[in-house]
Amino acid sequence: MIRTDRRMRICTAMILGILAFIWGNSLMSAEASHAFSQWVKGLLKPFLAESSEVIREDSDLLRKFAHFAEFAALGFCLAWRSGMGGKKPLGSFLSGAAAGAVDEIIQLFVPHRGPRITDVLIDSGGVLTGMILCYMGHTLLYKKYNKSNLEDKP
Repeated sequence: MIRTDRRMRICTAMILGILAFIWGNSLMSAEASHAFSQWVKGLLKPFLAESSEVIREDSDLLRKFAHFAEFAALGFCLAWRSGMGGKKPLGSFLSGAAAGAVDEIIQLFVPHRGPRITDVLIDSGGVLTGMILCYMGHTLLYKKYNKSNLEDKP
């Protein structure tokens, strides 16, 4: 990946924004977090079957998917940034997993919320998935770019 200072700044800003969103949600009280989840379920209800596990009142599936998705976005940006910096991906993965651990530690200090090891594992899986998607996308674009350059040459 080609590194430019502007791209690095944009990517860093995206990482910080994602972390602010993730950790901001962890600072929500249990009641506020539950209300937000119910609001999102209400938005999804028209698109899902009535018997869907996601929209059941007692289901945590939507919350688990949200953990996974927000950490996949973080993993994508971490991979993008490490690719531009020419660094190895292990440090980016460990940074993302550490962000998941911090996310759960924050919940120790919020009334009626608590950390879960399963959430750290889900978060880490999301980071890994986002990183893989970034590297796959880069590989596909690189192949497409090189193929079109080869076809243009006599």
